[in-house]
This record gives sequence, C-alpha cells and structure tokens, in this order.
Amino acid sequence: MCWGMERKGMDELEQGPIPPVRPVDRFGFVKQEPSNAHETIVKNLSAHEQERDERRVRKWRKMIGVGGSDWKHYVRRKPHVVKRRIRKGIPDCLRGLVWQLITGSRDLLLMNPGVYEQLVIYETSASELDIIRDISRTFPSHVFFQQRHGPGQRSLYNVLKAYSVYDRDVGYVQGMGFLAGLLLLYMSEEDAFWLLVALLKGAVQAPMEGLYLAGLPLVQQYLFQFEQLVKEHLPRLGEHFSNEMINPSMYASQWFITVFSYSFPFHLALRIWDVFLYEGVKIVFQVGLALLKYCHDDLVKLAFEKLIHALRNFPEDAMNPDTLLPMAYSIKVSKRLEELKEEYEKRNGKAVQSAESNGKQLVAVKQKESTGRK
Repeated sequence: MCWGMERKGMDELEQGPIPPVRPVDRFGFVKQEPSNAHETIVKNLSAHEQERDERRVRKWRKMIGVGGSDWKHYVRRKPHVVKRRIRKGIPDCLRGLVWQLITGSRDLLLMNPGVYEQLVIYETSASELDIIRDISRTFPSHVFFQQRHGPGQRSLYNVLKAYSVYDRDVGYVQGMGFLAGLLLLYMSEEDAFWLLVALLKGAVQAPMEGLYLAGLPLVQQYLFQFEQLVKEHLPRLGEHFSNEMINPSMYASQWFITVFSYSFPFHLALRIWDVFLYEGVKIVFQVGLALLKYCHDDLVKLAFEKLIHALRNFPEDAMNPDTLLPMAYSIKVSKRLEELKEEYEKRNGKAVQSAESNGKQLVAVKQKESTGRK
C-alpha cells in the first residue's frame, strides 16, 4: 500500500483508536452471530476441499504464467477454458492479479508511470470533503477499513480522490467507494486506481462511468432493460410487480452501481465480480433474474411493503453462489439486452451511447500514446 501518499485532506485528521480485536472470517470481516445456513455456505474447508483448492491454484498458476506473462496467449488459445474456470471462481490468492490481467489495468499503469502519485500528492479535488464523509460507510465491518482515518480509510480516500481529479466529469459519486474498497482488499492503491479507470472508462467491457454521471444515465438504461427482462422471464412476478407498483429503481439500483458489493454476502460478491470483469454487465442482469426466480413463489404472495423488504433482504439460502450462479448462467440475456438497449436509446436519445464512446476514446488515446512511446 502507498502509505506515503496521504498529504492532502486526510493527513490533517487524527487516526481514531484501533478497534478491539474480534474474530474475523476468512475475508477479514468481523464475524456476526452465524446462522446455520451461513455456516454451511462459508464453513471451514475439509482436507479434501483444501486439496481440491490447491489443485485449482496450480492449474491457474500454469494458465497465467509468472506474473501473468502467459495470460494473453492462453486467453487467445483457449477462451472457453478461461471462461469456465472464471465461472467456477478465481482462487482467492490469485484474484487481485487475475482481475488486473482481465481488465488490462496493469497495462494502463505501465503506460502512465507516476500519474497516480501526481494525482494524490499534488492535485486538489472539489470532492475531498464528500469522500472523507463517506469513507467510513464503506465495508465498515472489515478490519482494513474499521479504524477511523486509519491506513485502510486513507488508502480508500487516496484512490477516490485521485479518480475525482483524473476524471472531473464524473468526479466522485457515492457508491464508487464500494468499487474502490473491494479492489483495495486485493491490490495496492495504484493498482486499484488503474483498475477503477479501466472499469469506468471501458478498457475491456462497456464503460461504467454512465452509472455515475449526472442523471445516472446508464442506471436508467439498465433498470429499463431489467424491468423488461423480468416481464419476459418471470411474467407472473412481473405482473405482480405492476399491480403492486414496484419498479426496479426501488430495489435493483445498487446491484448495478456497486455490482452487488453493497449489502450482499462477500463470498457471493467476489464470484460475481470474477465473471463481471471477464464477461461484462450481463452477469448482473442474470444474477438479479436468478434471485427473483429462486424466490418467485414467496414474492408473488407479498403486498407492497413486505415485497420491498423482501427484495432488499434476500434469504441466505438464495445467496449461496454454488446454487445461484449456475441458475444465473442458464438465463440467456445477451441478444435481448442489445435489443432493449436500442429500444431505450430510440426513446431517450443517444446520451448513454455518447458516454460510452467518450470512455472508449479516452482509453484509445492512452493506448495510442503508449504505442508512440515504444
């Protein structure tokens, strides 16, 4: 972590007391009182499971090569194998590196030496106070972020402040903290910053910046698409939602804005992120539909208030990745998403499209600059 880069904003704030030591789970979150269902999902690994996991790690190490040197070659040669393995889950010890390889963020970092340091140390942001106010709300039960103005919160501040300067059109918007916070649990500040750039500017997948621009244009598009998909895949539930005047903005906005990293079990969020980074936003639609499908028979019986509560608090058994994700993968949405995107753009002009092209142009310029330097 880049602990030296704390000069602006946060350095004037005293660190709070170190929180008392409490038992944590394998991801670093303070343990809550476990229920039986949760214990089943994240139980201690048996010897057989440990051996299986070690085999998986060996396969992955062979696939990516030392420091990721074989990754691009393997993806070109065996994309179906890569997709299958990612869907099974990236080994946690390799997750940070593989996320950087998938998104191309390591290339962005190498093209822009010293840029992150410049943004953190020498630039000022109009969003600094907003960021300081919000950082304590990001993964508050994780040991890395628990201490007030401690190392974790300072790292998070640095990444968010740097991005707000790097892209002043987006600046800082609530919700970005969960993206940056998740990344910081798996990589250094500078790596997390460039992965955030790759995500928002669309280095590989469709750019996410429209989720955070004024008016949240991409959120509006995704919610329109999701509402139509619910009506088509789950017609009885779609009709029930209409009767109860429920629309996706009441329960699904955070799914898209934070890619399930807000309020969903962390072990499930990680598996979704593995697939999201490789296959794109369609997995958010698929998981959302799978959750509604899994809980369908209960949801159709509920009236407005209880329905809203249920849609914001899914039962633990619905969030077991080994059950939910295969169900999600079986829901085919790619072609329909394209059609619904076109329909949305006809109705609402090209605002979303122009945001996407701006992101792609920016990444293309950076890649062109890099080529010129070689």
